[in-house]
This record gives sequence, C-alpha cells and structure tokens, in this order.
Amino acid sequence: MTDKTSTARIPLTVLGAGAMGTALVRAWLAAGHPVTVWNRTPARAEALAADGATVAASAAGAVAASRLVIACLLDDASVGEALDGADLTGRDLVNLTTGTPAEGRARAAWAEARGARFLDGGIMAVPPMIGEAGSGAYVFYSGSAELFEEHRETLAVPAATRYVGEDAGFAALHDVALLSAMSGMFAGITHAFALIGPEDIAPKDFAPLLVSWLGAMTGSVHLAAEQLESGDYGKDVVSSLAMQVAGNATLLRTAEEQGVSPELLTPYTALMERWLAEGHGEEDTTGMVELLDLRRGPAKA
Repeated sequence: MTDKTSTARIPLTVLGAGAMGTALVRAWLAAGHPVTVWNRTPARAEALAADGATVAASAAGAVAASRLVIACLLDDASVGEALDGADLTGRDLVNLTTGTPAEGRARAAWAEARGARFLDGGIMAVPPMIGEAGSGAYVFYSGSAELFEEHRETLAVPAATRYVGEDAGFAALHDVALLSAMSGMFAGITHAFALIGPEDIAPKDFAPLLVSWLGAMTGSVHLAAEQLESGDYGKDVVSSLAMQVAGNATLLRTAEEQGVSPELLTPYTALMERWLAEGHGEEDTTGMVELLDLRRGPAKA
C-alpha cells in the first residue's frame, strides 16, 4: 500500500503462514522487503518460497534472521510456544495475533523481560483486503511508541496503521470493541431476515432497506459519545428510554406472530427495562453502559 525506497526495505520475519500471515508476507514481499517466514506446518511456509520468502526451519531461527519480528498465530498461547527458546534480545516484536487486552499487556511484559521492544496489534481486515490500496484495511497498534515510529512505514505496507497508545492492551481493546459492535449489528440483521422469512418478501429486495436504515442510525454514535463524556444522558434526546421500552413490546409480539425466536432481542430489551426501573425514562439509552460495568454493584431498588 506504500511505495518503499530501497533503503527502507528492511528485512523482517513473519511467524505464521495461515490465511492472514500469508497475506501479510505477500504484501511485504511485493513491496521489496526480504521476508523470513516460519510456520508450525512447514508446507504452508514453503508455499511462500515461490514468492521469494526465505523459509526458516524453526521459530528461533526465524527470529534470529531479522530484528523486526511479526507474529500472526492462532492465539496468545501459540505465540508463547513458538517463541519459547528464541533469543529476543534486541528484537522488535509485533504481535498481530488476536487476543484480549490482558493478554496484550502480559505479552508486552513477557517480551520486555526478554530484551525486546513490543507492539500489540489488532487487524481490522480480512485477508483479501491486505495489501490492496483503497480496501479500507488498517491495524490498531499499541505499546512501544519508539518501535512504532521507527517501523511505521514498514508496518503500513500491508494495511494502514492507527497507533492508540503506549498501553499494550489498547490495540486489542479497540479491536474487540469494534468487533463487539459488529456482532450486535449482525444479530439485528439476522433477526430482521428471520422476520421476513415466512413472507413473500425477497431478501435481496429487503437488503438495500437494511443497509440504508442501519447507515442512517450510525450517526447516533456521536451523540452517545457526547453524552458519555458529559455524563448528561438527557442531552438532545430524540427517543426516550421510556418510549423505546414501550415500543419493544411491538418488536416482541411481531416476533411471536412470525414464529421467530426473540432470543437475539431479549437480552437488550431486558437491559432497557432494568435501566428504566432505575428512573431513567426521560433519558437516552446511553446510560445503560453503567449497567454493564460489573464493578457497579447491584441495581438500585
């Protein structure tokens, strides 16, 4: 995605040749970077040799080949297993393996204790988007600011970069927060298609309506952010919590009439009813964030 000068084409190592690791390797190779690759299943790594990658026989050997080491493995435990016995002294370890914020922080401390600088990453893309200009792919990074600045251009080759802070857990937190919002959206889409399923309504005709409506509703995110920062959940309310709770009855009755399980809706509607019971009927629904905070304690009487 970024043109590189010959002096900037630093060598790097990639641990992991799954679908995402393979896409990353090919993007860096296409940009002229020498890449050493290792994978637990050798055949996957060897397939990249035809593209110009150097295949290492061991993870330790791959780490020794480059100062910049990218890990893109199955999970955090796989990272620990792959790097067990590798000399990380003086290495820059960038972990693009999906994990939790706590795992990112723990892995940062683990790497630093072994003499490495560390960045954790959260990839906001699927493999076909990697290395494709205009695809919208980007990666959250958190951890060593010095490491990020030094390797910013190299890291930007397969996907755009967004540095979100020195707390090594922040990349995973941003990643999972966005994916959680996406999961909620997909739940709503699934329920909507289920509702029209028994009727003579073509899903392909209904789909543009879903896209348009969901797109129009995303603007509410900015208002929610303002309300959270100010603590004023009644700011610029368009549809109060009380009104929405009353409307939920129609949603649930319609599901029953259509023979559709309400299980994708009821957790959220139950949360709304709890917040209403605490006296927030004239506010927006934003304050329900407080109910999800397990440190808050039991609901008020």
